[in-house]
Parts: sequence; structure tokens; C-alpha cells
Amino acid sequence: MSPLLRRTERPDPADRTVTLVGKPGCHLCDEAREVIRRVTGELGAAFEELDITRDEELYRQYWEQIPVTLIDGRQHDFWRVDEKRLRSALVR
Repeated sequence: MSPLLRRTERPDPADRTVTLVGKPGCHLCDEAREVIRRVTGELGAAFEELDITRDEELYRQYWEQIPVTLIDGRQHDFWRVDEKRLRSALVR
């Protein structure tokens, strides 16, 4: 396959996973969850949540940034989730 063709292919959002790293009682996490659920629901992407208070490594890595949004395991955003930016990242 030509490298030019590969560059124009876009992943199917249904094959992507968005992870919200947060904690209970976090109002920014609640806001992020709403945006992520809306976008993943519309695009068919998977959505999962991880509780930073139940995982020492997540706590060390992300404590000062929660909520943190990951796409396919890679950090995408923190503190606030921009709906347009999330949607764009899932379709490119």
C-alpha cells in the first residue's frame, strides 16, 4: 500500500477508547464525564473510568492534573475537556 494512502486513512472511532482518570466528589471530573459520554456515545467509541484514589501509580502520575483524559492510553487533556478537540482527536 502506498504511504500516501495510509496517511489519509482515518481510524474508526468505534475502535478507540477514551479513559477518564478522576476521583469521587470532583466537580471537574463530573463535567468531563458529561462531555466524554456525549462524544463517545455519538461516535461509538468506548468509555472507561479509573479512580485515582484506588491506584497508587495513577495517583503519582496524575494527582495534580485530574481529571485527565486519555485516548487509547495516551494523555489527551487534563482539567477540562474541550468537546470539539476530543471529537477531532477521535476521528483523525
